[in-house]
Amino acid sequence: MVLLKIFRAVIMGPPGSGKGTVSARITKSFGLKHLSSGDILRANINAKTELGLLMKSCIDQGQLVPDDVMSRLILSDLRAIGQSSWLLDGFPRTVNQAEALDDAYSLDTVINLNVPFQTIKQRLTSRWTHLPSGRVYNTDFNPPKVPGFDDVTGEPLVQRDDDTPGTVTRRLKAYETQTEPVLEFYRSKGVLETFSGTETNKIWPHVEAFLRQKLSSVNQDVA
Repeated sequence: MVLLKIFRAVIMGPPGSGKGTVSARITKSFGLKHLSSGDILRANINAKTELGLLMKSCIDQGQLVPDDVMSRLILSDLRAIGQSSWLLDGFPRTVNQAEALDDAYSLDTVINLNVPFQTIKQRLTSRWTHLPSGRVYNTDFNPPKVPGFDDVTGEPLVQRDDDTPGTVTRRLKAYETQTEPVLEFYRSKGVLETFSGTETNKIWPHVEAFLRQKLSSVNQDVA
């Protein structure tokens, strides 16, 4: 689909909700640039930028990266891509971050993936990661070509400590506590669109149809 007007969206969902898969399909189908806060964070830490060093010291000390630092980092990347349509993934995570984004950009939509926690628990405990790249595999529905090894580099995959059942439960509860106010923030602005289900392949057609309709109405406004 050719976009006549800049389209800006955020995608939200707990860890293991299929957000990465849906994001990849959105960027491929609609030509939006995909910006992942995790990728931006890793790139800045690896490049030892001023913000990257600041964030690394927070992470090394087991602290959360402060809202203002995270907001500066993401907004700097958004400014760098200029007049582009984008899909932002992993940010904002707090109301302060949402307000910082809102001050700088007007969002067309916020896609929220609502997947039952029990489904996510099953998914995450089947999850294996290639740590250097952040690529994630799932032995149930997205297995590596060779079990235990990354498709691209052939390097071994690991199961992260935070993919164990007890940790997964804690992470999901923390996500819910932290994110509910952000969802409410966007709900009150009338831009939140929630998609519920247990399978990414069944949720995706609804997301795709919604975006197709949303984007065609945006394009008609310009035409």
